Amino acid sequence: MSERIQLSLPSGRSVPRHIAIIMDGNNRWAKKHGKGSLAGHRAGVDSVRSVVRGCAELGVEVLTLFAFSSENWQRPPLEVKGLMELFALALDGEVKKLHKHNIRLRIIGDKGGFSRTLQKKIDKAEQLTADNTGLQINIAANYGGRWDIVQAAQRFAEECVAGRLTPDQLNADLLGSLVCLNDQPAPDLCIRTAGEQRISNFLIWQMAYSEYYFSDLLWPDFDKYALREAIQSYATRERRFGKTSEQIEAENA
Repeated sequence: MSERIQLSLPSGRSVPRHIAIIMDGNNRWAKKHGKGSLAGHRAGVDSVRSVVRGCAELGVEVLTLFAFSSENWQRPPLEVKGLMELFALALDGEVKKLHKHNIRLRIIGDKGGFSRTLQKKIDKAEQLTADNTGLQINIAANYGGRWDIVQAAQRFAEECVAGRLTPDQLNADLLGSLVCLNDQPAPDLCIRTAGEQRISNFLIWQMAYSEYYFSDLLWPDFDKYALREAIQSYATRERRFGKTSEQIEAENA
């Protein structure tokens, strides 16, 4: 068992409440090690376990992982099939462990795109952990930020058609209450691995004011110690949310 990680933050700085991660580099890791793509995805599951432990040890409240985007269906059919099987196996093998450690699991995205069998596994996992009060884990699967905003707009339109709302009532707060994760704090920190520096249609509404950290590590090489480095980088930044440094200092005085 790895040792519990420690964190030393500058005075007045705290651990991010919500961390979102774009887990990139599984395929490149597999090629680097002369293995098939699914071997990279399996190795990536070990990194998920390590990062979950790190978040729990450091007091992070919410962890959101980008596992499968709505664009990933365009990948080779055998890889997609393997990913769906791996997703099902992970749900079967990991959920009881999460439940044992008081962790709550939620899957966000267009779940209707999955097989009925996988949808049932997702429902079962969410129901089992629904009352847990520890770390909240969100898995974004068949998810896209544009889809998220569109489905929110559709829900608003349905309310208008039903006569419960009118178009002039639409504002950022109302639309924000209809996107995924509306009941959770917005991501403070977004981490992307494998050297890429883009968010790839991930939580584009929710991460309007997130801090970004880009790691050159391929996802299977990322662990809770790399997570600590990302949090330490985050802790050196001043989050102003459109205000001046002087205003922030006055508020924190």
